[in-house]
Amino acid sequence: MTVDRRLPMPRESTTLADLLDRVLDKGLVVAGDISISLANVELLTIRIRLLVCSIDKAEQIGLNWWRYERDLVRRDGDEKSAIGRLEARIAQLERDLARSRNPGR
Repeated sequence: MTVDRRLPMPRESTTLADLLDRVLDKGLVVAGDISISLANVELLTIRIRLLVCSIDKAEQIGLNWWRYERDLVRRDGDEKSAIGRLEARIAQLERDLARSRNPGR
């Protein structure tokens, strides 16, 4: 009978939070191409490039489009002026509606 006398190696326990922290810190790139052809005629090609990382890491590698994307960046002055324009437009439409109901006035 043989007895295994090796010392048991402690297993490293990795939690989901640890794994996510590593991925966001280092970054993860997934790349692939999908091509659909019929009778050797290419009908559709889809190129997929996916980068998963933290905002800090993205800025380190030069990706910071969200800072300048007009739809994502809210400026207080822009929002107030947009609301003011909408309120003025509503008031004008209400005046036009009132005039159309009372054409003699």
